[in-house]
Amino acid sequence: MTFLSLARAALPVGLALSLSACGGLGGGDASSGDRQIEAGAAQRQAEIAERNAGATVAGTGSTRSSLFDLFGTKDDPNTKVEVNKYIWNAALEVLNFLPVQAVDPFTGVISTGYGVPPGGGRAYRATIYVQDPALDARSLKVALQGQGGGPVSAETQRAVEDAILTRARQLRLRDSRL
Repeated sequence: MTFLSLARAALPVGLALSLSACGGLGGGDASSGDRQIEAGAAQRQAEIAERNAGATVAGTGSTRSSLFDLFGTKDDPNTKVEVNKYIWNAALEVLNFLPVQAVDPFTGVISTGYGVPPGGGRAYRATIYVQDPALDARSLKVALQGQGGGPVSAETQRAVEDAILTRARQLRLRDSRL
């Protein structure tokens, strides 16, 4: 047997022995820091398993996945915009006197700061939630708050919602004529 063939045979055995020696340190009694790390890892694995429990390969009922699942047509709410563009734009147009503070088109939330409407004396702020891609009154939720705090009257809120929906219908009709 030559030295080269002996080295080839000894290399896998040496690697296996060195890897097995790494796990035996400490005599099997983990310190408190090791236990915390293990508990954290177990908790993360449980969270991942819980998150993936509902994930199935499209149409098969199987939880296995492959590279081809990347190109499938899954309904992932993180990659699909589900707001009505006409209601979204109408809300921004109707409430253009309010300074926009936060906008998230993926969840459909528009949050504004305080502003005074044209011809009005009281300042308002609004949170608009467009929750459905349909051009429907159920798709729109508006929460108004006056400068003094608390919600505004139901009539005022309904008037703002009606103005937004009316403008959204106008935008939709304008686009259908093109």
